[in-house]
Amino acid sequence: QVQLVESGGGLVQAGGSLRLSCAASGRTFSSYAMGWFRQAPGKEREFVAAISWSGAYTYYADSVKGRFTISRDNAKKTVYLQMNSLKPEDTAVYYCAGKYGVGDDTTSDSHLYGYWGQGTQVTVSS
Repeated sequence: QVQLVESGGGLVQAGGSLRLSCAASGRTFSSYAMGWFRQAPGKEREFVAAISWSGAYTYYADSVKGRFTISRDNAKKTVYLQMNSLKPEDTAVYYCAGKYGVGDDTTSDSHLYGYWGQGTQVTVSS
């Protein structure tokens, strides 16, 4: 099993940047594909980005492509989400999620992720 704790959220002006971190506990972090999802008030949770266990494969939602970058450091058991050129519509609670698996792949399907963090609030002011 793996436990996930997000950090790095906050209030930023439009056009600014934030870097979210997700620290994992457990000995098999490198066996997990990782993803970031977000949920804005009154909206359903949506996929943001995902990275395979090796880091070789990444996948982004169209809404963040070119602005956000997901990365991971397996030695530190941490996954990151670098968010640049932030927009007010990026305001949401951001969740880190982990999917155990053998294949070195990614997925945007939240139902396939078995482990979730508690979330961190990101607010972008206009």
